[in-house]
Amino acid sequence: MSKIKVIGESIKNIPWEDKPAGCTDVTWRHSGNPIIKRNPTKRSSRIFNSALVPYGDGFAGVFRSDHRDGGMYIHVGSSKDGFKWDIDDEEIKWVDESGALYQPNYAYDPRVVKIEDTYYIMWCTDFGGPTIGLGKTKDFKKFIRLENAFIPFNRNGVLFPRKINGNYVLLSRPSDTGHTPFGDIFLSESPDMTYWGKHRRVMTRGGGSWQGTKIGAGPIPIETSEGWLLIYHGVCFTCNGFVYSTGAALLDIDRPSKVLYRCRDFILTPEAPYETTGFVDNVVFPCAALCDADTGRIAMYCGAADTYVSIAYAQIDELIDYIKSNSQLLYGDDVEFR
Repeated sequence: MSKIKVIGESIKNIPWEDKPAGCTDVTWRHSGNPIIKRNPTKRSSRIFNSALVPYGDGFAGVFRSDHRDGGMYIHVGSSKDGFKWDIDDEEIKWVDESGALYQPNYAYDPRVVKIEDTYYIMWCTDFGGPTIGLGKTKDFKKFIRLENAFIPFNRNGVLFPRKINGNYVLLSRPSDTGHTPFGDIFLSESPDMTYWGKHRRVMTRGGGSWQGTKIGAGPIPIETSEGWLLIYHGVCFTCNGFVYSTGAALLDIDRPSKVLYRCRDFILTPEAPYETTGFVDNVVFPCAALCDADTGRIAMYCGAADTYVSIAYAQIDELIDYIKSNSQLLYGDDVEFR
C-alpha cells in the first residue's frame, strides 16, 4: 500500500515491472521497450508521443502517427494489457457538434483524460499556426471536435482530470511560429470548455541546463494527498540539437498555479538506444501516466526519439519524496499576472 493517498481509480491490471535489483534511480525502464516499434500500421512510419486511459477491462489510447507522406495524424487504439496495442490504420475522423466532418490539417502529441462520463482529447492542431485542439468521445468510436482552446501559437495542452473551483483547468505552453522558443507553462480556466481565461503562469524554464530552453506539461496531473503530481518535459539546447528529458513537480490542490515543490534534477533523460537514436535523437517525451490508487504504482508512457513508444515505472511514495528532497523553485514559478 502507498503511504501517499492517490485520489483516483484502482487499476488492477496496470502495466508493471518491479525495480531491478541494484537500481537506485527513482524511475526505471520497461525491459521490453520499446513497446511500439517502427512501421506499426500500414500507413504509419512512426508512432510516438501518445496517450492512454483505462477503458472497459483494458485500455484505450490516442496515438500520434506520422504517415508515410509525412503528415501528422491521431489514430485510436486499444489494448488488454497496456503493452500490446491494436491501432486503427486510419486516422480519427472528427465531426463537429452538428455532425459535419471537421478534420484538422494536422494533429500531433495528443493527451486524453476522463472527466465525469466523457473522455476529452487534446492535441496540437493547425489554426493558421499551431494551437490547442480539443475533442471528446464517450466510446472511442465517435469523436466530436470542440472549439480550439486558444489562438496560435500554443502547444502541450493538458487538462486536469476534474473541475477545480467549478472550472475546467488546462495547462499549455504559449510559443511562436518557430520551434517554440517561448518556454513556460501557463494555466487557463473555463466554465464550459469553450471560453478560456483567468490565465496564470505556473512554471518557468531554467534551473539547470536540462530544462533551460523550454518546459511543457506531460501526462494528465495525478491528484494526491500531497498535491497535484505534474510530470513534465524539459529541453536543453546542445551543439547537437535539442535534448528532451523528464522532470516532476507538485502543485497546490485548490490553486494549481502555485508550485509547492519542483525537481532540480531530471527523473529521466535519454540514455537507452531507442531514446538516443531515431528520427529525432535524444528525446524522452512523457504523454501519459497510469497510477493505481491502491499500490501507488505509476506507468509512464513516453515518446522515444520521435520514433517509438516506451514505458517507464515509478512508485508514488518514492517519486514524491524525490521531488521534495531536491526541490528548487525558480523566480517565475507561481507568478500571477493580473
